[in-house]
Amino acid sequence: MTIDKFNFAGKKAIVRVDFNVPLDENGKITDDTRIRGALPTLKHILNNGGALIIMSHMGKPKGKVQAKFSLGQIKDAVAAALGCPVQFAEDCAKAQAQAAALKPGEVLLLENLRFYPEEEGKPVGIEKEDPAYEPAKKEMKARQKEFAKTLASYADCYVMDAFGTAHRKHASTAVIADYFDADNKMLGFLMEKEVNAVDAILKDIKRPFVAIMGGSKVSSKIGIIENLLGKVDKLILCGGMTYTFAKAHGGEIGNSIVELDKLDVALGVEELAKKNGVELVMAEDAICGDSFSNEAKQQVCPSNAIPEGWEGMDAGPKAQKAFADAIRGAKTILWNGPAGVFEFDNFCDGSRAIGNAIAEATANGAFSLIGGGDSVACVNKFGLADQVSYISTGGGALLEAIEGKILPGIAAIKGE
Repeated sequence: MTIDKFNFAGKKAIVRVDFNVPLDENGKITDDTRIRGALPTLKHILNNGGALIIMSHMGKPKGKVQAKFSLGQIKDAVAAALGCPVQFAEDCAKAQAQAAALKPGEVLLLENLRFYPEEEGKPVGIEKEDPAYEPAKKEMKARQKEFAKTLASYADCYVMDAFGTAHRKHASTAVIADYFDADNKMLGFLMEKEVNAVDAILKDIKRPFVAIMGGSKVSSKIGIIENLLGKVDKLILCGGMTYTFAKAHGGEIGNSIVELDKLDVALGVEELAKKNGVELVMAEDAICGDSFSNEAKQQVCPSNAIPEGWEGMDAGPKAQKAFADAIRGAKTILWNGPAGVFEFDNFCDGSRAIGNAIAEATANGAFSLIGGGDSVACVNKFGLADQVSYISTGGGALLEAIEGKILPGIAAIKGE
């Protein structure tokens, strides 16, 4: 079933959203992007005569009630965003009476799902090496099913609209779907947009396809890089991983970040790129600092000849030009990870050059997908959010989808 074809009139819909929003020390929301992202789905249900039960997690309370992670803190903000009153259930697993009393057009927000360890379905306080772990895991999985069944009992239909948690097989993101038939479970509008954006990158490729992978570690991106090497025409590798590649060829990298146990992995990536005919674009030079701070002294060095006491902090001028040139003619673009320490204004030019080139290519007809927290922060910092095709809300989920993995939160709806 698709959300636009479902008749919500007189029905109660339980919707999994991602309201894990950042709060300041006073419990005030500092960025409401995730709430705004869920509004099309939530308002559609209300406008079509449905009653709404909203569920989400916040933070990592590890199965314990913690006031700082209470969704009660955001109830008024959700009400303001929806333009209607929002009731609050102080215990997400004991909200039967409140859910039953809901009338069309009314809204109930459940307390943090992760106050119950059953949500994540992992044994608490037992290490994996402990002989008691497997029996405890089995018992917890049974409890997770019961928890999901309780949540499902509140509603007539289930809507999954939390892409950021779609890669987790949690009670509210996947297990709950087992308690609804195919005609009464569906993806929300935000999820549909995310799935379509990933499909555009992986299944409906317009060439040339250029991917930009940044960040500090090769190890955290290796699965994605290997998958992309079978799809892209050009792959830009930047950020901290630059220096692992430089070191793999015997380069001098000073105090730059490096994974010494991944040098063979770096060489393997280069070999695979060559085998697949993919042009690998890497930083020829780096803007280096004599300390890890915005006020550090700077010098431009070849990426493989950085003096002792200095570290690579950003892509150098030659690298910035090479990155922009590689991106400019692309028709499909994926960006995940910055080119340097973009949080420091004095070391953000490499990331800015990438962002500007993506915006230029997008204006010329390219489809551009920005994914991962730091890349999203980059386009926001540089004022480019409205100049790219799509900004993904899901970091880990997006990366696993690009890696070619089936996401449990999607499979539970689509029956994959």
